[in-house]
Amino acid sequence: MKLTTITQVSVDGVMQAPGENLAEGDESMSERRGWAHFDDEAGSVMNEVFQRAGAFLFGRRTFDHFASTWGAWDDPGDSPIWIALHTLPKYVVTTSPTPQGWEGTTVLTGDVGRAIRELKAKPGGELQVHGSRALVRWLRDNDLVDEMTLFTFPVVVGRGARLFAATGPDAALELVRSRSTSSGVTIQSYEIVRPAG
Repeated sequence: MKLTTITQVSVDGVMQAPGENLAEGDESMSERRGWAHFDDEAGSVMNEVFQRAGAFLFGRRTFDHFASTWGAWDDPGDSPIWIALHTLPKYVVTTSPTPQGWEGTTVLTGDVGRAIRELKAKPGGELQVHGSRALVRWLRDNDLVDEMTLFTFPVVVGRGARLFAATGPDAALELVRSRSTSSGVTIQSYEIVRPAG
């Protein structure tokens, strides 16, 4: 499986608190949450993203948020996102106590890098990472990301946790897909270019 990160980001690089619900620890962003406004076109692209998934990899906070929302909602009957999240394997990277139950979830412990490489070696669609800022940074630091998809919203949040740290590994990127919507949301997918050999 190709490991793909999917991130909602503001023009100034903030990825914290894009939705209306506050995750634990986001209280400092309470007045700035909910800045990612999906129009119909961006929503359709996100549906397409979830239809490419073969499994999901989450950091602990993002998993808890998804489990308490998507995991608790009744089947709407026509949502590719709901179907994927309820039928495909979910893996959580955490050192905290076992996360709340959600059928089809496995906690990765021990040598997490090795476990993720073993997941990537399996056949299937994409191993998708949604949100999960700390995990995405760790995956990049360990050269485990194959593709990055950014949903960039036409807003400057002004403060909050950003996708990229002040320092970190460099990377060459190759644009593989690009779309924009009538309300100004841009969606770009980049493959990580690795040196030959």
